[in-house]
Amino acid sequence: MVDRSGTGSGRSGSFRVSVPVRPAGGECVGGVGHTGRMADSDRSRAAALFDTAIGACAVVWTDAGVSRFLLPEASPDITRTRALRGADEAEPSGAIAEAIDAVRAHIGGTMDDLRWIPLDHSGIPEFQRAVYSVTRAIDPGHTLSYGQVAARIGLPDAAQAVGQALGHNAIPVIIPCHRVLAADHALHGFSAPGGLMTKARLLEIERTPGFGEPTLF
Repeated sequence: MVDRSGTGSGRSGSFRVSVPVRPAGGECVGGVGHTGRMADSDRSRAAALFDTAIGACAVVWTDAGVSRFLLPEASPDITRTRALRGADEAEPSGAIAEAIDAVRAHIGGTMDDLRWIPLDHSGIPEFQRAVYSVTRAIDPGHTLSYGQVAARIGLPDAAQAVGQALGHNAIPVIIPCHRVLAADHALHGFSAPGGLMTKARLLEIERTPGFGEPTLF
């Protein structure tokens, strides 16, 4: 696995944050049923569509980093249309071009933790930032439960709020909300295009134990 972040272990320290009083529902959107934005900001946004092993994805970025990532919709045109909401189409360069190459390679099976990719977290509440930080520290091929993520941010009773915070994750794959599962290791609530099939496919690509393995029956 490519590890450019220097963290490597996938472990994270404890955070002390407050649970939002009225968190919104859902989990790991990546397109469907959501604006696809983490937060509004005054920065101008650019967008680009690119091919991957699972279909056409799109990335939206500002001068601070990636602000949105879209998984494949029913057609590339739909993905492109969603990406261009509030953004101008542009040719990626520099760190964004490198990020696209890395995401494409990762989805193609060359593991990269992608934690080195700069993100634009403008306007993100403290609780969501903490959830995303722990989630981003999960290595490919590994998973955590919602309860484990809650415990790592210092709020062991906030598993439901963790799931709701992941519902605002506009940067799936780079912030790998597909690696957060129910306590029984079941798949729940992935509302990105393709739903639970997409979540299972991403876990299979990352060779996560229990996903994509042949069975006797």
